[in-house]
Amino acid sequence: MVGQGVLRECLLDPDVETVLAIVRSSSLPQHDKLREIVQHDLSDLSAIEARLSGYDACFFCLGVSAVGMNEEAYRRLTYDLTVSVARTLGKLNATMTFIYVSGAGTDSTERGRIMWARVKGRTENALLQVGFKAAYLFRPAYIQPLHGVRTKTAWYGAAYALMKPLYPLLKMLFPNYVTTTECVGRAMLNVTKRGFPKPVLENRDINRMCG
Repeated sequence: MVGQGVLRECLLDPDVETVLAIVRSSSLPQHDKLREIVQHDLSDLSAIEARLSGYDACFFCLGVSAVGMNEEAYRRLTYDLTVSVARTLGKLNATMTFIYVSGAGTDSTERGRIMWARVKGRTENALLQVGFKAAYLFRPAYIQPLHGVRTKTAWYGAAYALMKPLYPLLKMLFPNYVTTTECVGRAMLNVTKRGFPKPVLENRDINRMCG
C-alpha cells in the first residue's frame, strides 16, 4: 500500500527522471518514467545486478504484518530480506540515499518485549551501517491511503474503509500520529533532495517534510 502511494508521487514529481520498480508480480500502470523488473525471489538479486546501478535513491516500502508470525519467519522477511537488498544496492550505488519504511514504536535497542519492534530496530540499525551516502528510517503511525491506493490485505482494507470518514477528526486530534500515502511519498522525495538533520523520522517529521 505504501509503495503504491510512493510510486504515484515519484511519477508526478518533475525532478524524477526514471523510476525502477522491483516487484514480485507485474501489476503496475504504464508510464514513460517507469521501468519494471519482475523478480520472484527478492532475497537474491544477483541475476539482475547489472540493471541496478546508476540510481540516486531507493525507497524500500516492502513490509509484512507480524500478526500470526513467529520471530524467525518475521525476521527473514523483515531483517534478512531488507538488509540483503540494501547491501546489494550499496555495493552498486556509492552515492545512493536509502529510505526504509519502518514503523512507529520501533525498538532501536533491539531488546524490548515486542517482537516486531525488536526486529524492525535491528533492521534499522543494520541499514545505518551499510555505507550509503545517506540512510533514513521512516516511522509512520496510522497511514490513510489516498488517490485509489489499496492494501492487498483484506482485513486491512476493511479497516481503512471504516476509518476513512474519521480521518479528518483523527488529523485534528492527533496530528503527530496520522499521515497519508501521499504525504509519505512526498516526504521521501523531499528528504532525498534536501536531507534531514537525523536519520530517524517519526510521524510528525514525515508530515513536516511532505510540504
